[in-house]
Amino acid sequence: MRDKTHPFSKIAFVGNYVPRRCGIATFTADICESLAREYPTIDFFAAAMNDTPTGYPYPNRVRFEVGQNDKDEYRQLAEFLNMSQVDLVCLQHEYGIYGGPAGSYLLTTLRRLRMPIVTTLHTVLAEPDELQARVLRELCELSERLIVMSEKGRTFLTSIYNCPEHKIDLVPHGIPDMPFIDPNFYKDMFKVEGRRVILTFGLLSPNKGIEYMIDALPAIVQRMPDVIYIVLGVTHPHVKREQGEKYRLDLQVRARKLGVAKNIIFHNRYAPLEELCQFLGAADLYVTPYLNATQIASGTLAYSLGNGKAVISTPYWYADELLADGRGQLVPFRDSPALAAAVIDLFDNEAKRHAMRKRAYSYGRQMIWKEVARLYLQSFQRATEERLGTPVANGRQAASDPLDFDLPALKFNHLLTLTDDTGILQHACQTTPNLVEGYTTDDNARALIIALRGQRLAEDDELLRRLAAKYLAFINYAFNPANGRFRNFLGYDRHWLEDSGSEDSHGRALWSLGCAASESSDDGLVALAMNLFGSGLPAVETFTSPRAWAFSLLGICAYIQRFPGDSNARRFRGVLATRLFDLYGNDRTDDWLWFEQSLAYANARLCESLLLAGHEMGRQDMVAAGIESLEWLFRVQMADQGHFSPIANSGWRRGEPRARFDQQPIEAQSMLEACSRAYRVTGERRWRERMGVVFDWFLGRNDFGRAVYDYSTGGCHDGLHREGVNANEGAESTLAFLGSLLELRSMEPVAVMEQEER
Repeated sequence: MRDKTHPFSKIAFVGNYVPRRCGIATFTADICESLAREYPTIDFFAAAMNDTPTGYPYPNRVRFEVGQNDKDEYRQLAEFLNMSQVDLVCLQHEYGIYGGPAGSYLLTTLRRLRMPIVTTLHTVLAEPDELQARVLRELCELSERLIVMSEKGRTFLTSIYNCPEHKIDLVPHGIPDMPFIDPNFYKDMFKVEGRRVILTFGLLSPNKGIEYMIDALPAIVQRMPDVIYIVLGVTHPHVKREQGEKYRLDLQVRARKLGVAKNIIFHNRYAPLEELCQFLGAADLYVTPYLNATQIASGTLAYSLGNGKAVISTPYWYADELLADGRGQLVPFRDSPALAAAVIDLFDNEAKRHAMRKRAYSYGRQMIWKEVARLYLQSFQRATEERLGTPVANGRQAASDPLDFDLPALKFNHLLTLTDDTGILQHACQTTPNLVEGYTTDDNARALIIALRGQRLAEDDELLRRLAAKYLAFINYAFNPANGRFRNFLGYDRHWLEDSGSEDSHGRALWSLGCAASESSDDGLVALAMNLFGSGLPAVETFTSPRAWAFSLLGICAYIQRFPGDSNARRFRGVLATRLFDLYGNDRTDDWLWFEQSLAYANARLCESLLLAGHEMGRQDMVAAGIESLEWLFRVQMADQGHFSPIANSGWRRGEPRARFDQQPIEAQSMLEACSRAYRVTGERRWRERMGVVFDWFLGRNDFGRAVYDYSTGGCHDGLHREGVNANEGAESTLAFLGSLLELRSMEPVAVMEQEER
């Protein structure tokens, strides 16, 4: 159930995750858990990178694992996220945690994602090499929002990587909500009561500069013999794999040589959060003597400031910002005497030290995880609104053949769910059939066509044969011999709600009957379809609806494929095709190449039927009109970002503003199948390319960047509303997707023949 204050139901984090021992893993877990606490109606989960073959014993929050150096698994991650109907992906970026040169394997995932991306940048290099710069620039392009933790990061993104400033959000590194207490409260827990405590914590590696703090200790101890320096943390796993414990052992040897070994305690363990907070609570001073300026974030520094510690640090970028305005004290890099002087000064000046602590703690209140979670959700909302306001549909990579991409498997699960002993039910409450709305001939006619076409491609063709018979039985029951019309609406109690349905539903029934007569191998089914077709055809002569003409015409053309000698069917083909052709000639202008003064629903069926009939009748003028109108219709339904954006269900009247929503799957199916027809008639590759563009609308290359197809059920959502994807998966939508997928799969042999010809 969605919270009215936000549009999200499912958000995925991508990065490292605990129990992997690294700062990114801790951060990802902290922000994910914080958001989950603050917004319990959203399903937050993580996809974790593994740097070892066996991975880690992750918590349930982690639902997908990727081998860091396995490029195929990055493709699988994209597929998993797309199929999981994720609303948004929050990426944690650090070059070293992703595979490939400069972590470029990650782009394999991001290029394929169909939802908005918000990226937290834990590193922004001031002097990147060419590949690092190229990777980060593309990462900026693929992300709706970029989150940085310092102004320096924002400056670098705009000046070095050409990232638009409006895409960047400054959100502080999160910290636990810890009380401001006297350090003496915790000292007895670590047997350092009565002593002045200096603390450094984090994963040990040579760039941490701890040796300079050890070199400063003799001068400090000479003045204050009760000083104890605690170094908390295990050696960084990557350093340990390459160098073992050399760095830690070198530090211990250094302390012994300088005569301060008794003033240092090495706690060689990865402290859980509760214990870490206790260590911080016991410290009088916190020191980060890092060696390099190029660090735009530090979780250890953020935690220490937020705990109200007096901090001494070298002036790396993050410390320079965080400790400004008297919130800490900076000393030069690799300068042990300066470190010693700063420590002695703060211990000698208790008022100065406590004032620094208070300033740090007050500033840190904006950094507690609850506040940071709120800022992250705001960034997520901005990303979603920007995707809606300026659609950016991440496209699949170009292939040598325009239809050479992975198609979803044919799944008829939801079709079966919607079908009972009577036929296919019209609507669904999300994925559950809505019995109140009953049945329609419209949907059973669509379902009959899908069942017939599916028999050629599905493994279980016997199941589809039974379904085809059931849908045909419904259409037979719908025919009213008293007036020669098909009824449309049937209540769940099996009582008809009318004596005759709409002209459009009658035309669609004829279309399905023509397909049944043409495509079925069951003689009994063909006989019934043929007789019903003949009985229902005369009514069409009085119809005035262009779509009823088009649906009927498609059925007539299919029927004539099986029975070309039926002169009555051929006569109707000529009559209806001429009506459409004349209508097009009457209404078209240079800027409005259409049959009517408005666009309604299933628009491309008008073009397709005229194109098909003209081709069969040898009328090149009709073929040209069908192609011209289809070309125009395709053009007006393409967004500036290069993705399909169909006419809304409310329609579009010439000269009036066009509504963007409600977009429905029937428009995508109509356009895709019309493009397929144009390709088969003309052989022009552009129509084949456009089929792929339109099909991507179902998979998420649309104005929302959200998949409309439901991979888990095999159903299809009822469309894109202004507020998001319609949760319901009714018959029309599901059949529209299946029809589109079947059309693409039927084209695959054509691709093989084209390649052989080349």
